[in-house]
Amino acid sequence: MSEDFDSRYRNVRLVAEADGARLRFEIENTSKVTWLSGNGLSASYQVFDPESGMLLVDGARVPLSGNISPGEREAFNLALDLPSEAGKYRVYACPMREQDGWAFERGYKFVLADLTVAADRSVQAGRVRVTDQAAFRRARLVRSLQRVFLLPVQTVWRNRSLSATLVKREILSRSRGSFGGGLWTVLSPLLLMLTYFLVFGLILNQKFEDDARPGSWTLYFLAGMLPWLAFSEAAGRAPTVLIEYRQLIKKLVFPIETLPVNLMYSGLVGEAFGLLLFIPACLLLRGHLPWTVVYLPLLLIPQMIFTTALCWFMSALGAFFRDLAQINGFLMTIWFFITPICYSEKQMEHQIPAGARRILTGNPMFILVRGYRSIFLEGHAPDWNAILGLTFWSLVLALLAHGWFYKLRKSFVDVL
Repeated sequence: MSEDFDSRYRNVRLVAEADGARLRFEIENTSKVTWLSGNGLSASYQVFDPESGMLLVDGARVPLSGNISPGEREAFNLALDLPSEAGKYRVYACPMREQDGWAFERGYKFVLADLTVAADRSVQAGRVRVTDQAAFRRARLVRSLQRVFLLPVQTVWRNRSLSATLVKREILSRSRGSFGGGLWTVLSPLLLMLTYFLVFGLILNQKFEDDARPGSWTLYFLAGMLPWLAFSEAAGRAPTVLIEYRQLIKKLVFPIETLPVNLMYSGLVGEAFGLLLFIPACLLLRGHLPWTVVYLPLLLIPQMIFTTALCWFMSALGAFFRDLAQINGFLMTIWFFITPICYSEKQMEHQIPAGARRILTGNPMFILVRGYRSIFLEGHAPDWNAILGLTFWSLVLALLAHGWFYKLRKSFVDVL
């Protein structure tokens, strides 16, 4: 479209009617030439699906009533032919000429209107504004960025009650039908701790680095196991969580992106019971707890974010790639042994080449295990640079993983 179609829109209104909607506006000729009615210039509209951007309706052309000189106006009253399906739609309206195309495609301003069609064919008018493609793309980019940053947080916060209910039901269902019932939630970590204490602390008399106190190896080992058990429980089930809930997903409409989040919560519940047993063991063997345990919430923040991010990614991938569940078990075993849980950092320094050691120390679980041991057993704050770096990259991973999950969620019903 040539430069002589500069225009200004005035008195723009979207009017909902019983049988549809009308878009009314005036176009003022702000160019330096006269618009001729006989050269194919007209006003029209197109209706798009705002989610996919698909063109749904190409509206009728309304030609000029006569020539329009610079500074003059032409009023248009466009009756919108809307799709019969209920939903949200977006209308573009502007001048056009068949041989040149639409004004909005050439960078000129246009009317942008949002509306909603209900099941009874009634129309609810939404926002109406005058914009151009560059401004619209910028606004859409800003909205997309807002959704990228806010939607994961809103997902977790708005569905906290649903998550609490599902996590509680899942924990209770684990021991349903057994004689011990819910008592096994406490007995399982207790028996694990006693086993390692007896074998490594008393029988083998293991020592952790230069700490010769009784049970030192067991305490260091269990301090490393606290974050690992919470993480591995969630990450280990992530590839199959959508498959486990496939009947619910197919029958009900609910925020399925909360299911991977629930895995993280379940892991935290297990860690909480482990702490209830680990802390008395520290008091019994060492007589006190260092004040640095107050830093625990600051370690839980990156742990929760990283675990949730990995669960979002792996649960979405697991819905399409069923072999991931078997591969994941193998990967989690490797991850456990490259994390210094059952051996010390000094042993890793002596036995692993420097190049590989630099990579392994960037392992998120290495950072968390080191932090837990620092606050519970060594009495000093964790490495804040490492914790801040882990938090930052966990947030980035969470945003990407949630976007991945959100993009694929419409396909889950078809593949589960």
